[in-house]
Amino acid sequence: MTHTITVEPSGRSFQAEPGEPMLTAGIRQGIGLPYGCKDGACGSCKVKKLSGSVTVGPHQDKALSAAEEAAGYVLTCCGVAQGDVVLESRQVTHAGAFPIKKMPARVALLERLSHDVMRLRLQLPANDIIQYHAGQYVEFILRDGTRRSYSMANAPHTLIEGGSPMVDLHIRHMPGGRFTDHVFSAMKEKEILRIEGPYGSFHLRDESPKPMVLLASGTGFAPVKAIIEHMQFMGITREAVLYWGGRRPQDLYLDAWVRAKTEEMPHLRYVPVVSDALPEDGWGGRTGFVHRAVLQDFADLSGHQVYACGAPIVVDSARQDFVEQAGLPVEEFFADAFTSEADKAHG
Repeated sequence: MTHTITVEPSGRSFQAEPGEPMLTAGIRQGIGLPYGCKDGACGSCKVKKLSGSVTVGPHQDKALSAAEEAAGYVLTCCGVAQGDVVLESRQVTHAGAFPIKKMPARVALLERLSHDVMRLRLQLPANDIIQYHAGQYVEFILRDGTRRSYSMANAPHTLIEGGSPMVDLHIRHMPGGRFTDHVFSAMKEKEILRIEGPYGSFHLRDESPKPMVLLASGTGFAPVKAIIEHMQFMGITREAVLYWGGRRPQDLYLDAWVRAKTEEMPHLRYVPVVSDALPEDGWGGRTGFVHRAVLQDFADLSGHQVYACGAPIVVDSARQDFVEQAGLPVEEFFADAFTSEADKAHG
């Protein structure tokens, strides 16, 4: 017997099989629930339970604390309904999600963007073109069945500009990481990989007129780059400020690209932030934690939307501080925390 899951205030509902995580059921039926890692590690899928009974499976405390669970919050990625359930998520709209597909992908280009970031361009099948929102990600399915997630760094309208469907990914080398070691040492052009997607709820809400803060750390810039391209293509003229943080100036690996975009897009401003510059870097710009730079510039975020992507510590700190210190409505914080295998293991 299936259980009915209703999401307020949109009123959208879907069916979950017994024992099936609510997020899995929602994705299967095209419901745009917020989520990130799908593994109980990042907390992006945390929502308020308004009624019903939910059993929450194994997860990390940072994703859902005991106090939050006691207050009625659940993680949909590992939360199993025990009957009909009503959830609250203002990020769920009436728009359906794009279908998720498995497909082969051929390596078309490997280009070093910095000492530890690789641009990986994948050629996708032309007979079944993937649809996605700027900001979403795909998963690589490795030979042993494990998966690795990477955001598309190009907007959907650029997918077939060169004839064959192509997506760009930005891969940061994590020494000792099985997949990234392969990308940086052994991967060759024309290699065939298997991917599945699109996934993720991190994408621009086109219907909102609110000004935006775009917050990225490291390769969290990849989906933000796609969002900026989408904004330009769609003629979106909402005020937007990009704060991009890195340890050293060279970690802002497409700094020149961003500066060129600000010349083309008068409504876009750019604030690069470096946390650990060395004297030889000659850095004269903003320093410290990237999310603190936002708070220095915006005492009041109550009328804004924030799109944040990067390391979990950056995303979590931004969410908490922007809501508590600057009055950002929590439902206007959209995020994708780049949770690595190490993050999932050690949390």
